[in-house]
Amino acid sequence: MREFKTPDLSAPRYRPEVFNLLDKEFFDGFKKLYPRYAKYDNSMLKNITKTFNRAVYNTVVETRDGVQLPDQIGWLFVGTCQQSKKRNVDYSKSKQYGVEVSNNNFATDGKLAKIFFTSYALKHKMKNREYWSFIACRDFKRLVAKSYPENWNMYRVVENNKKIKKVYQQLYYAGKEAIKTQSALKTYNEFEL
Repeated sequence: MREFKTPDLSAPRYRPEVFNLLDKEFFDGFKKLYPRYAKYDNSMLKNITKTFNRAVYNTVVETRDGVQLPDQIGWLFVGTCQQSKKRNVDYSKSKQYGVEVSNNNFATDGKLAKIFFTSYALKHKMKNREYWSFIACRDFKRLVAKSYPENWNMYRVVENNKKIKKVYQQLYYAGKEAIKTQSALKTYNEFEL
């Protein structure tokens, strides 16, 4: 067992620059572009945006296949991944016991949840799609962390060396086959050969 060195809490920290998209400039530009929404104040528009985002990430957590975002921006889903080979240190327990304690995720058989976003899809090709990215908000991450151990085997397994585009293709074709099978079963008559 390795001895755990407690971190220096008074040491300087790196803080990345944070950008807030829902500011006054954004809403002014939005109201210029869409004048019919000019009657709403900024706080009302902000609440509408946050309510929509909450509905999207709740649906992503509740469904296995995730959500296709509006205007064909991309596809968002929660995937199951294998734990990394590096040690996953539990800092609060390590500080408490004075020995490095690792978190092995026994509740999920060593699996981890990751939030995936892809804009590479079969049906629609979006211009400059490689420039789109997704950063989950704190509430979304906490919801995934809370709900994942309860039903971790519900989510799609994503291998480390596989591209998300391939996972999306498999899901897309499997969905098409399932729809075909369901429609064939509805019209099937065993006496009519």
